[in-house]
Amino acid sequence: MATVKSWMLDRLLRLLTARPLDPHADPRVIRERLNRLAVRFSGKTQGVNVEKFDLQGLPAEWLVPHTPDQNGTLLYLHGGGYVVCGPDTHRPMVAALARNAKTRALVIDYRLAPEHPFPAAVEDALKAYRWLVAQGTPPESITVAGDSAGGGLTLALLLSLRDAGDPLPAGAALLSPWTDLTMSGWTHVTNRKRDPMLSTEGALLASHHYLAGASPSGPLASPLYGRFEGLPPLFIHVGGNEILLDDSLRLAERARAAGVSVEIKVWPDLPHVFQAFRFLPETRASLSLIGAFLKASMEQGATARQAAD
Repeated sequence: MATVKSWMLDRLLRLLTARPLDPHADPRVIRERLNRLAVRFSGKTQGVNVEKFDLQGLPAEWLVPHTPDQNGTLLYLHGGGYVVCGPDTHRPMVAALARNAKTRALVIDYRLAPEHPFPAAVEDALKAYRWLVAQGTPPESITVAGDSAGGGLTLALLLSLRDAGDPLPAGAALLSPWTDLTMSGWTHVTNRKRDPMLSTEGALLASHHYLAGASPSGPLASPLYGRFEGLPPLFIHVGGNEILLDDSLRLAERARAAGVSVEIKVWPDLPHVFQAFRFLPETRASLSLIGAFLKASMEQGATARQAAD
C-alpha cells in the first residue's frame, strides 16, 4: 500500500510531466539543464568523500564513505535513457548505497547519445571494470549496480565480460532496469496510465538516439534477449507502477531458468527508480536492502578467494 509521501510524489511527478513530449528537443540541452539542477539542489553529499579523476580519458569519481569496512568496490552505472544524467544527478543515491554497503563506489560519466550512440556506453563500462582489475582490485571483491538504462548497461557489461572470458564480479544490483529496447513488455500497456515518470513514447525516443539504427533486440542493447548462464547473483528492485515492470519480471524468470541466483522485489504503487527521491521511507528501505546485498556479495567473494588461496 502506498504511503502518504509516495502518493504526494505521484501527484508531483504527474504535474511535472504533464507537458507533451517534444520529439525535436535536443538531448544535450536537457542534459545540461538536469546537471545544473542536480548541482544546485542536491545539497552536500553526506557521509562520503568525493574524489573526481580521469579514468583513461573517461570522467569519473570515487565516493568513499567516511567509515568504510569493506575492501571491495562498487562500480555504479547511472541511468538516464543513455542520453541524459551523470554523476551529478546520481551522487546522493550512490552515496547512500556506498554508505550502506560500507564500501567505495566508482561512478563513471560514460559517453551518451546522440553524440556517442550504441555501443559506446558498453565500451566505457568495460573500460572501467577492466581498469579496476588492472589496478589490482580482485574481481571477487567488485559488485556492479545501475538504475534504468544503467541497469540494462550493467547486464550488458556482465554478458560482455562472460563472453570475452573476463573474470566476473561478485554480484549485480539492478534498480528498475531497462532490459528490453523493443518495448515488448505487457506493462507498457497495463501501466501506461499508472507510471508518472516514464512513457513508452519517451523510451522510444531515447532508444532512437541511442541505437542510431542498430537492432533493438541485440543482447548488448536489450540484455533480456541474451544468455544468462554463468552470471553472478542478481538483485532486482522495481516499482509496481512502472511501464518497465515487465523488463524486470521477465529478466528474473529467464535468469532463474538459466541457473542464475536472482532475488526480485516489486514495490507496489511506486514509480520508476523511486530510490532517487530521498524523502520516501521506501527509498531508505530499498537502499538498505540493496546495500546489504552488495556488502554480502563482496564478503562472500572475499571468502571464496581466501579459500582458493
